[in-house]
Amino acid sequence: MSKLLNCLIKKDNSCVPVWFMRQAGRYLPEFRQIRLHNPDFLKLCFNSTLATEITLQPLKKFNLDAAIIFSDILVIPHALRQQIEFREKKGPRCPNFNINSFLETSEKEFLLTLNPVYEAIKKTKNVLEKNKSLIAFVGAPWTLIIYLFNLKTQNNVNKKIVIKNKVEIKLVLKKLDEFLKIHIIKQKEAGAEVIQIFDSWAGLIQEENLNEYCYEPNKSLVKFCRDNKIPSICFPKGLKKNYKKFVNEVKPDAINIDQDIDPLWAKDNFNKICIQGGMNPNLLLKSQREILDETERYIDIFKNDPYIFNLGHGILPQTNPNVIKTIVDKVNLIKR
Repeated sequence: MSKLLNCLIKKDNSCVPVWFMRQAGRYLPEFRQIRLHNPDFLKLCFNSTLATEITLQPLKKFNLDAAIIFSDILVIPHALRQQIEFREKKGPRCPNFNINSFLETSEKEFLLTLNPVYEAIKKTKNVLEKNKSLIAFVGAPWTLIIYLFNLKTQNNVNKKIVIKNKVEIKLVLKKLDEFLKIHIIKQKEAGAEVIQIFDSWAGLIQEENLNEYCYEPNKSLVKFCRDNKIPSICFPKGLKKNYKKFVNEVKPDAINIDQDIDPLWAKDNFNKICIQGGMNPNLLLKSQREILDETERYIDIFKNDPYIFNLGHGILPQTNPNVIKTIVDKVNLIKR
């Protein structure tokens, strides 16, 4: 069993697995070279050969414990007949959400669109070293709704969102729950061993709506993963103190903390659950001494607990790849 699976399933704290969100991304020159010739991001996600190559790029450079398949959370709304635009420096959006075509999409049509993702997982699994895990992922329903309804703007990026069209949202939540589960099981069948659930905009939910839009949708996906023997990692970014309730309600195999969560607080409040991440990605732009000190701090805080080294969000594009190597080598040197 791989280091990552040992940590997730057996709660083994004898070593620290290490991988990074967005480890296959714009900070790597070889990835930028591929993007140069493949400007359409969605088409790139659905090119199984290139998606496999991109997935494996960081593992060829660094001694990581897991690959995460190169894809995007928005392949789901795309496969549910929605137009998705990826705009440079402005982020993705769904310009004209059509609820009728969304709800009418069949499972057959959905899977036909997403088949290249499953092919990329199969290809990656076939060449991945046996001691490395393969992670797949989905976006949590609320975070997908943010993009479908274009609820995030420059003006409200740090404000709680008031939901007005609740009847429509409820229909969308139900459809997403059903089809996210289909995508999860197909990724597992293709060779993925772990599912990470990204609720990247959980922090924008009003307190009184957390149960309906965050806890319950994530709990449904985690239960599905557990019933199908797939370890799950949840990342409800921005929840602050409500991380504790999330862990108690949802009960994933691991919880990824963001950089706003004090790791000491997490250690005291998460009841021995496997913890992942936390280190601020911005710190990777600092001096080597600062980077190594912070790396050691996280590992030391969780030295008696099952802990997966990662960040509080994805690797920033301006990060020097040598920094990733420095961190990975440091984590792999630490003996518990």
